[in-house]
Amino acid sequence: MEQYETLLAAVAAPAGDGREVFDPATGDLIAAAPADTTAALDDAVARAVAAQPAWAARSDEERRQALHRMADAVERSADALAELLSREQGKPLNGPNARFEVGACATWLRVTADTPLPTEVVVDDGTDYAELHYRPIGVVGVITPWNWPMLIAIWQIAPSLRMGNTVVAKPSEYTTLSGLALLAVLNQELPEGVLNPVAGAGDLGAALVVKPELGKIMFTGSTATGKRIIEASAGNVTRLTLELGGNDAGIVLPDADPVAIAENLFWGAFINTGQTCAALKRLYVHDSVYDAVCLALVEVAKAMPMGVGLDEQNVLGPLQNRMQFGVVDRLVEAAKASGARVLLGGEPDRDQPGNFYPTTLIADIDPQNPLVVEEQFGPALPIVRYSDVEEAIALANAADVGLGASVWSGDRDAARAIAARVQAGTVWINSHGGVHPMIPFGGVKQSGYGLEFGTEGLKSVSAPQVVNG
Repeated sequence: MEQYETLLAAVAAPAGDGREVFDPATGDLIAAAPADTTAALDDAVARAVAAQPAWAARSDEERRQALHRMADAVERSADALAELLSREQGKPLNGPNARFEVGACATWLRVTADTPLPTEVVVDDGTDYAELHYRPIGVVGVITPWNWPMLIAIWQIAPSLRMGNTVVAKPSEYTTLSGLALLAVLNQELPEGVLNPVAGAGDLGAALVVKPELGKIMFTGSTATGKRIIEASAGNVTRLTLELGGNDAGIVLPDADPVAIAENLFWGAFINTGQTCAALKRLYVHDSVYDAVCLALVEVAKAMPMGVGLDEQNVLGPLQNRMQFGVVDRLVEAAKASGARVLLGGEPDRDQPGNFYPTTLIADIDPQNPLVVEEQFGPALPIVRYSDVEEAIALANAADVGLGASVWSGDRDAARAIAARVQAGTVWINSHGGVHPMIPFGGVKQSGYGLEFGTEGLKSVSAPQVVNG
């Protein structure tokens, strides 16, 4: 089993080099993160190109077994990975946080390894015969975010490797150490050049996406950055999977039981302290149950401890960086200035060393308030009152993004009828944000395009080929 100190030493920059990384909960120095040059990026791409033919030549069964060995490696180092993730990203060890994320990495590797992708016979009528196969693309560039830096990396790396591609992976500059640590553990079970880490800021990512050697780019992050990737990669006609910004809506119908749904509502909004692309970010509640839902949410939220991630009792942590703290603070202050009612929180200690923003619930807020129409990406939930479900659907669909949404009701058929009218890649019923390695996931509108997970995820990192005859 890898120890925390050993793992950190393996990925940190030498003393005096790199960029200092501080714990977002305490302000303490963790280590220095390496920063690669464009020459190092060139070398990583060249290694990936050189290694790809031999990796693709392995049988599907051999690559599947490699993914299982990678899962074993993650499990062997789970404690060290979770500790580093908690220190650098800020998320607590417990709850749906650091230990959960590391465990999910192993699960996703195993399920991706075992997902079937048989050859499809598309025509066999006695005269014509054609099969649809899925071949490797070549080299896949992976650029991952800071909110779920290990799990989202696995979402992109595991199917890419399974399908015979090699990978160049760049973790976020905000969670470089966590990303590199995961890649180091995975590389214990892979041949040289199959999985190639690079570390740096946005300029390195920009240099990666224009590489003509890349056949595919997978990116999770903001819509603004996604648009730049589309433009930069267009000259190479590079395939893209983009999971971009979201501002997920939830609609609570009048027959919902406020107490029964309160905890699921809370975790839908506040998992990872609200720093999740497909978190519940604006909640529309029917007037007949509005006050009861607000009261039930406050009771759940008050019971959820927030603090330093390494303290075992905490389930909510700090915002990962001061920039995001500023975004949440600005939006909550705008809501307060408009006369919206603060049910809980809303008064951060701006002088503390950590980036803690208190769990905040805002009621009686105008549906056009900035806290509602902008993505806050933090622990502040606006709760909007409505009286006509048509109004709630229109408000939910007014955003230019559509990653996820949810409908809350005691009548599943009624909820599904509403869900069919909501413009989002996934609509959950009586829950929000849960993902499954066999259920396809992706957004609509400016939340990006392309599907991940399951069979569709394997297809997305493959080049389809028809064999006709």
